[in-house]
Amino acid sequence: MKRTATAVWAGALKDGKGTIDTQSGTFSGQPYSFKGRFEDESGRSGTNPEELIAAAHAGCFAMQLSHFLAENGTPADRLEATAAVELIPGTGITGSALTLKATVPGIDEAKFRELADKAKAECPVSRALGAITVTLDASLA
Repeated sequence: MKRTATAVWAGALKDGKGTIDTQSGTFSGQPYSFKGRFEDESGRSGTNPEELIAAAHAGCFAMQLSHFLAENGTPADRLEATAAVELIPGTGITGSALTLKATVPGIDEAKFRELADKAKAECPVSRALGAITVTLDASLA
């Protein structure tokens, strides 16, 4: 299975601009720029590679954990996963911090933590991010 995305860039780094398209069509002509990546902390001036990595990481982790919870006989009512990918200009991407708020009936804290840690380690995006630090702050509602 392969998934694709296409980035088109025109101009120099600081004054150029680009667009991103994804195979699914979810992103079609989505703008990205130097400002959006390195200067606009609000994230309102378009997407950027780190935001897309964060989305992939949060989604992958939540799906992996949902599988482990169902296998345990304690399917989740709700998993809200957020990933914060940190980019340090001149250094690169240094980490992805996962935060999870979960509603999982019938599970104790120790088993929940065990399965959440396992999902963090085993989701395919976490594995792909093996060169950076991945952390997890998980809580049960």
